[in-house]
Amino acid sequence: MCTVCGCSDGKPSIERTGDHARHDHAHDHDHHHHDHDHDHDHASHGAHHHHHHHHGHSHSHAHDHGHAVGDAGLLDCGANAAGQKIAGMSADRIIQVERDILGKNNKLADNNRKRFRADDVLAFNLVSSPGAGKTSLLVRAVSDLKDSFPIGVIEGDQQTSNDAERIRATGAPAIQVNTGKGCHLDAAMVGEAYERLPWLNGGVLFIENVGNLVCPAAFDLGEACKIVVFSTTEGEDKPLKYPDMFAVSALMLINKIDLAPVLDFDLARTIEYARRVNPKIEVLTVSARTGEGLAAFYSWIRKQAAKMRTASADAVPG
Repeated sequence: MCTVCGCSDGKPSIERTGDHARHDHAHDHDHHHHDHDHDHDHASHGAHHHHHHHHGHSHSHAHDHGHAVGDAGLLDCGANAAGQKIAGMSADRIIQVERDILGKNNKLADNNRKRFRADDVLAFNLVSSPGAGKTSLLVRAVSDLKDSFPIGVIEGDQQTSNDAERIRATGAPAIQVNTGKGCHLDAAMVGEAYERLPWLNGGVLFIENVGNLVCPAAFDLGEACKIVVFSTTEGEDKPLKYPDMFAVSALMLINKIDLAPVLDFDLARTIEYARRVNPKIEVLTVSARTGEGLAAFYSWIRKQAAKMRTASADAVPG
């Protein structure tokens, strides 16, 4: 059981992707970023499918946090990070386990971030309540942007590959992560899924988290920033009810803005509440259905990409 949020042990799984599966940097990356020990059986991997600097074998090992490849060809992420149960624990012990879980996750997130930076990939972590319209928004955005730069998507849901299939229908690659009984993605899941995408050099990675405004706030995935998608149908006080998520997000997308007139939605009050929690949060209004506001969102993405490249250039010794 995850003592940080209470989600119980499940059987999360990550899709294989055939020829797209790869390891970054031709197997030169440090496997210790997974914080586990394992043995590879390279004889069983067969022919490598090169993708620039990638090759096409998949993991066939168990992680110390409980991941293993099962008979169905899906990565088993079932065991919790600390292998602990809440029952019988003292409050001090629970706090320590929480710290251990988040500490391990943060190390893996830092490694993800380094890999994204090395590939010149801008990663966004999209979070929302269920039904806010994240997937519909992503389908539209991917369709509009996929000819401008490489795009990949990691989809997080408890069950089904429906959302990944919707993304793939646009022609963009997507990996589905099913978390089972888990209520959020973690950095280990994202790291494994990223290895199974084609090379996104110079592109954008969208990570669609499990629909939940609580637990994903605590878990860094290595993203450049979190984008919280908020729907006009949810009520203006959602930022006050779930302040942690809005506090850690760089951008709030107010989706379904086309419904605002019939809902008597108070846009100014919503923005006021969000900025009461996070004075620096940026706000854009959009509609995945009509396309309203999406040009401004795409401009925001390009602005973030330019900032990332400027920062990377400044970091290189002259």
